[in-house]
Amino acid sequence: SFQLSARGHLSMWPAFASEQTFLRNHKPCCAPEERQSSKEQAFLTIPKPRYLEQLESYLRKELQSLDLTKENSQEQKLQPYREVFEFFIDTLKTYKPLLSAIKNEYEVTLAHQKKTIRALEPLKAKVTIVSEECTQQILALQEKKQHEINMLKQEKQHLLKVIDNMKEENNSLQTQVERLQTSVAEEYTRYLNEHDARKLLLAQLNDMHNEEVERTRHQTQAVKGEDVVKVTLALKMAQQDLTKAQVKLNKMTADYGDVVPRRDFESLEKKYSDLLQKVSTLQKDYEQLHQEYETLLEMQREAAREQDNCAELQQDQHTLTPRPNWAKCSEVIPGGADRWGCLAEGKTSDQLVDVLLEEIGTGMLRERNVFPGWGKGDEVPVYLRHEGEVKNKKLTKKDVVNILKDVWEEKIALEEQTGKRSSLPEFFLSYLQKRYGDAAAMEWSYSLYENMRLCRSNHVLSSFYDILTGKVGEEQYHSQNQLISNLQKELAACDSSNSGSLTHEHAAVREAFPLKREESIQELLDASRCRLENTEDLIDYTSLFKEDEEGNAEPFVTKLRSQYVREKQEYLRELKDKLGDLIDVKAGDLKIAFCAIDPHIDEQRLDTYVGLVYRVQREEPDQEAVPVETALERLLAGDVRRAGPSPREGSTTGFEGE
Repeated sequence: SFQLSARGHLSMWPAFASEQTFLRNHKPCCAPEERQSSKEQAFLTIPKPRYLEQLESYLRKELQSLDLTKENSQEQKLQPYREVFEFFIDTLKTYKPLLSAIKNEYEVTLAHQKKTIRALEPLKAKVTIVSEECTQQILALQEKKQHEINMLKQEKQHLLKVIDNMKEENNSLQTQVERLQTSVAEEYTRYLNEHDARKLLLAQLNDMHNEEVERTRHQTQAVKGEDVVKVTLALKMAQQDLTKAQVKLNKMTADYGDVVPRRDFESLEKKYSDLLQKVSTLQKDYEQLHQEYETLLEMQREAAREQDNCAELQQDQHTLTPRPNWAKCSEVIPGGADRWGCLAEGKTSDQLVDVLLEEIGTGMLRERNVFPGWGKGDEVPVYLRHEGEVKNKKLTKKDVVNILKDVWEEKIALEEQTGKRSSLPEFFLSYLQKRYGDAAAMEWSYSLYENMRLCRSNHVLSSFYDILTGKVGEEQYHSQNQLISNLQKELAACDSSNSGSLTHEHAAVREAFPLKREESIQELLDASRCRLENTEDLIDYTSLFKEDEEGNAEPFVTKLRSQYVREKQEYLRELKDKLGDLIDVKAGDLKIAFCAIDPHIDEQRLDTYVGLVYRVQREEPDQEAVPVETALERLLAGDVRRAGPSPREGSTTGFEGE
């Protein structure tokens, strides 16, 4: 039931076909519709294997008989594919052990993923319930606060009325007090006169009483003289004892007035000890509960991250494809295998796709004679506002690189002369008009724009395009150039003989970038020596910063730029983790998060970063909250770097602060 190729291998229909058929029908630069029709004609000339048709027919019948409206429709849909795969395994006796092992591994992986999903479902429901409860509590608190505010306002009005009434009453009372003071003064004078008269009367009465007592004493003195002396002495002694007792009583009252009985003291001390022990126990319980809460919170975050990873993994399982054979591209790329080998050297699959698309796009671009105009609306960039068709100048990559470098030089010179930063889109248009005239400026603008849009692998073109379209800030371009310039100065400073060569550039790189990790420094050193046969040879450090005629930099500078992007992403990832579960972030919270992950950041740089985020209302950033994702995107577009060592490790990934 299987077809065999000329070499005896298993047929991989419809790929099993003569090379002449593919070469005859393959046109690398033809339109997609023509390419599709040629493939279909090639397929019609090659019959399917009979067993393949049987398996496809069986699979269609099984799928049509399924009820896909049920909850587990996906598992039911998977079952026919399992059966077809088992038939296929049973037919291929030679490959049966390997295919069975593959099938079993997929089954085990699917079972593990289902088990993980089932374990995460209760946590998801719990998070939803907690979120709803928190929302209800917030609404209840807001309602309660509003009610309290209304009550306080009513109480304020009432108190204001009371104050007015009391002021009126106070004025009335003040009048009464003044009248009463006059009356009291009169009464005081009258009572003072009566008091003086009473004192005189009492003095007279005392004199009369003393005379009466003296007269009586003289009468009884002769009879009871001895008894009177004893009574007088006893009276004096009693008076002295009374005085001593009174002094002692006053002293004890003063000394022990604040003293409690010992029984009460011991009782209070026991109660205090019991309460202190309870407080200590409650404090330990609180600390334990707080620690458990932090642990659960961290587990919840970890579970959420794992859930996201599971979702990404499942999505990747559906989207990932086998690694393509990139050597086939050499057949359609101008220059053949040699040029493709140079283009593909050291690049990942994603970068190779960009290179391939760039080659195809530039090839098609050279075949176009005109571009359609974008119109003159406000939404169209100023350098592309044109009605009708625009002639294609058919520029080479070398021409585009030279023009863009000249644009940067002219713009930097103008800004240094005027002291003001100008807009790149407007300067780009004025530069073309000044150099080529108003009539031809749009032809050059459209030709340059299309080349920049297609050539994403070239740093000069891609960086200019990103800044021109507003994807990144111009400060990022100048910052990278400044870093490269600083490194060149450090390498030149280490070259005491001015020979242009060094054997150990580690010290210079470390001096230029003191905040880099050691592995990042080693990556730069490896990139600087990648073209040397012997790592002990002298390195021409001036050649590390050279570019070819198309603006392609050496691996050393390319690695330095990629580290700049990677380190910025790591820095912003730390910032996002510090912001936690916030959805919207205010300027105050953003400053606190920056200071937490970068304690050495200065106030000026902090204000610059906050200005990047709150660019709409930079005058009053505290009045507006920005979504966290929007804030991170704006920071990623700007020049954001670490100012000092990270508090979590001895060295960080940031560039040196300027």
